[in-house]
Amino acid sequence: MSVAKPLPHDAAHLHVTGEARYVDDIPTPRNTLHLAFGLASIARGRITAMDLAEVRRSKGVVAVLTAGDLPFQNDVSPSAHDEPLLADGAVHYLGQPLFLVVATSHRAARVAARKGDIQYAEEDALLTLDQALAADSRFEDGPRIYQKGDASGAIATAAHVIEDTFEIGGQEHFYLEGQAALALPQEDGGMIVNSSTQHPTEIQHKVAEAIGLPMHAVRVETRRMGGGFGGKESQGNALAVACAVAARQTGKPCKMRYDRDDDMTITGKRHAFRISYRAGFDAAGRILGIEFTHLVNCGWAQDLSLPVADRAMLHADNAYAIPAIRIESHRLKTNLQSATAYRGFGGPQGMVGIERVMDHAAHVLGMDPVALRLRNYYDAPDEAFGDGGPAPRPAASPRDISQKAKDNSTPYGMAVTDFELHEMTARLMESSDYAARRQEIARWNAGQERLKRGIAFSPVKFGISFTLTHLNQAGALVHVYQDGSIHLNHGGTEMGQGLFQKVAQVAAARFGVDLARVKITATDTAKVPNTSATAASSGSDLNGMAVKAACDTIRDRMAAHLAVASGQPDADVVFEGDRVRIGSEEIPFSEAAKRCYEGRISLSATGFYKTPALEWNRIKGSGRPFFYFAYGAAVTEVVVDRLTGESRILRADILHDAGASLNPALDIGQVEGAYVQGAGWLTTEELVWDGQGRLRTHAPSTYKIPACSDRPDVFNVALFDGQNREESIYRSKAVGEPPFMLGISAWLALSAAVAGFGRDYPHLNAPATAEEIWRGCERMRHGV
Repeated sequence: MSVAKPLPHDAAHLHVTGEARYVDDIPTPRNTLHLAFGLASIARGRITAMDLAEVRRSKGVVAVLTAGDLPFQNDVSPSAHDEPLLADGAVHYLGQPLFLVVATSHRAARVAARKGDIQYAEEDALLTLDQALAADSRFEDGPRIYQKGDASGAIATAAHVIEDTFEIGGQEHFYLEGQAALALPQEDGGMIVNSSTQHPTEIQHKVAEAIGLPMHAVRVETRRMGGGFGGKESQGNALAVACAVAARQTGKPCKMRYDRDDDMTITGKRHAFRISYRAGFDAAGRILGIEFTHLVNCGWAQDLSLPVADRAMLHADNAYAIPAIRIESHRLKTNLQSATAYRGFGGPQGMVGIERVMDHAAHVLGMDPVALRLRNYYDAPDEAFGDGGPAPRPAASPRDISQKAKDNSTPYGMAVTDFELHEMTARLMESSDYAARRQEIARWNAGQERLKRGIAFSPVKFGISFTLTHLNQAGALVHVYQDGSIHLNHGGTEMGQGLFQKVAQVAAARFGVDLARVKITATDTAKVPNTSATAASSGSDLNGMAVKAACDTIRDRMAAHLAVASGQPDADVVFEGDRVRIGSEEIPFSEAAKRCYEGRISLSATGFYKTPALEWNRIKGSGRPFFYFAYGAAVTEVVVDRLTGESRILRADILHDAGASLNPALDIGQVEGAYVQGAGWLTTEELVWDGQGRLRTHAPSTYKIPACSDRPDVFNVALFDGQNREESIYRSKAVGEPPFMLGISAWLALSAAVAGFGRDYPHLNAPATAEEIWRGCERMRHGV
């Protein structure tokens, strides 16, 4: 069977040879025009005058558009209609598009866009959380609060109380392929749009609004992206709409791509958080109650900030059964780029909060941080789960049966019935040799003055599904041709994660054929309508099940026809090994397809899937927002230099739960990349704005993503040999976002290393850059 095999990415050979075609590589007609935005140079104010005469006189310029020139909707927001394509008089952040240049070349458009003479009535910008809080500048009327039990009362009775406030920075997506779009005007006024987007249907919707036509007049195609990470869920709207509007006005194809500095200056980032906590523990290290306050920097427009902040609250428990908890979230509006979706979608920030609490508590109580975490885990299910379904657990269960059973429900009331981390943690402790290494590191540190090593563990429990319930649906279109080849299309988008290969493996498995028979074509809104974004780690879950439904429909039609033709019952028709067995007769699959075609059997079908059992009320903070949880665990070892603040990750050991993996090779690759990206967020990737709201880290010279040499020298990654307890596609689990949070262990390990220079808790912020580590070491040495 094609599933569960470690096959290479379907386009790997194209990636490594440079033949993979992205939007900027698509051959364009000779008269194609190129676009660039003229950008605001202040963070907040009103436009009092806009002299674009020099822009229009610039070489190669064909047209210059302002908000007043837009024929229909001036909006590129994903939901709230608060994000104009071109500024409508008000300036909300430095880098906001004010006007659009249409020129004969990319360079000509960019050069001309710098020549605008804009006059402003400047206003005081809100650039920090403190400024926004003081001005009561926020989305929603007040804070959102989710709670369970009486957290304040529980803390009041605790033997140990800890509290602190710390900062978590944002993160630039830094996809290798920047934002890009190409619009081709059609004879009926419609548009064909090629877009580097995770959400073709949203592009279709926003373009249709912008040119005043129904969605059926706009066709969006996406073959692949060179990375997305959430940054192409809504941020591509502006380019696609600009191209379509310009193409409508000029009657010519229009193309737009951001250079890297423009991309980083214009587009949104991961949400920065400030988290305050107050938590109570008993003498044995059991958490009794906790209070969190999340201050969320949403930037200037709402974008996807509400569900991002919600998901941070939903992951404030991570792996721990907390009897009493209160989470208060303030979604603050500032004059910075509008923060947007990013891998994990708020979940990482919520998890960092609770992992900081656990680490801080272990330090105060003098406990091994792993032991304290184990003591607070959710209980394991009473039954194991394998090929035969549920089965009684062995007598040596990892759960401590001498303890009273915990309330195995989350702060939002969802029962945790699939908790795998007891067994996963035990295995990782053994495979990583954690206990012995921790002792060896303590001995080594005792003899060192300048360098200290640290080791830390962190678990992951990540909920899988869109929290906006209606998005949990997918469609697919499958054709079987008379020669036995199979054409497949679905609503998911390929951004390097291997979704197309996994879904092709599902199709091959359903028909029992070789994978070479299956071809997946570009995601296309004219083939599969009303698609959800490829986000929330849902790509394989949703689209795999939709493809399965379509394939099964065709296969069952074929089986019925072949059975009748041969006088056999349907059950005696078996598709296997690229052949079809009909009773005692066996024929190639291609012959079976030919017979069905000649028998006038439809060999085309659509498939549809919607995730079952979901029910969520985001206002009350209660229900079941997730179909299941994916789990993971990591142990990371680091070393720091107190004189320079420099650090290195020496070793990482990871055990990740991908269920019954559809493709272990692709999944391990996702785990490795996610860990490094997560560690980068919390260590080297620092976004810096100056006092005028100008992003100073807008290029790789100043914004530091991990390089190849920053990966751990020893990097052990394994997949947990379990299965999804829910009926997902072949009992697999999502693997796009969950392993990102494994990088938290690197940040905790840095904290452990810095703690070696003194006795106090280090109180590191994130990212733990060289400067932050140096400051932490100085505080530890001087006891401040």
